[in-house]
Amino acid sequence: MVELKTNREIDEMRAAGRVVARALAAVRKAAGVGVSLRELDAVARTVLHGAGASSPFLGYRPRFAPVPFPAVVCASVNDAIVHGIPGDYRLRDGDLVSIDCGAELGGWVGDAAVSFTVGRPRPADLRLIETAEAALAAGIAAAVPGNRVGDIAHAVGTVCRTAGYGIPDGFGGHGVGRTMHEDPGVPNEGPPGRGTKLRPGMVLAIEPMLIAGATDDYACDADGWTLRTSDGSRAAHAEHTVAVTAGGPRILTAP
Repeated sequence: MVELKTNREIDEMRAAGRVVARALAAVRKAAGVGVSLRELDAVARTVLHGAGASSPFLGYRPRFAPVPFPAVVCASVNDAIVHGIPGDYRLRDGDLVSIDCGAELGGWVGDAAVSFTVGRPRPADLRLIETAEAALAAGIAAAVPGNRVGDIAHAVGTVCRTAGYGIPDGFGGHGVGRTMHEDPGVPNEGPPGRGTKLRPGMVLAIEPMLIAGATDDYACDADGWTLRTSDGSRAAHAEHTVAVTAGGPRILTAP
């Protein structure tokens, strides 16, 4: 069931979204050659704690997971697409990093992700990240009353496919509200004009995931969480929590 939020509730969700934005900015600033992923997770924890927020990621265990998620961010490096567990890996020059973070504040959740490079970037990585951000922008632009979820999926997928990138099958965005994952699902590809009709008060996490290789295939690490490209090519992830309003899309996790 899709829950519609009032304008006041959307304002309250914006407060959670600001915490997410601050956490992502702090992690990005701290990321550098030699810094461990575990240290980046600690940076995000500090931001959440300082804001009086909790993490919807920490301890989360969906059906597919063998263990609860042990961190407050997903840290995915190079060929990892999403759901990377922050560990002792230390960032190297030229790494491509995707950080996904959530915050729960006042009973509401915000969820966003950003990809960036560390040290000297590869031009191909910059293009991949720019395309992920362009796909996210296209998806957000389609999040208007009267459109359907399929219009968001089509907008995202068109940008990705036109650039020649793969899209991991079965993974995409979702509704957000009192919990991190609510109805409806928001695919990253599909025909326009189909799916749930968008109405003011709907809040969605729109999150393109791109694979640099032409394949859509991926595999899961032994940790049961980390998804990696099957061909070893790099991946990028971009995400915002977006409210559908009569005045147009409102990005709740913007800085």
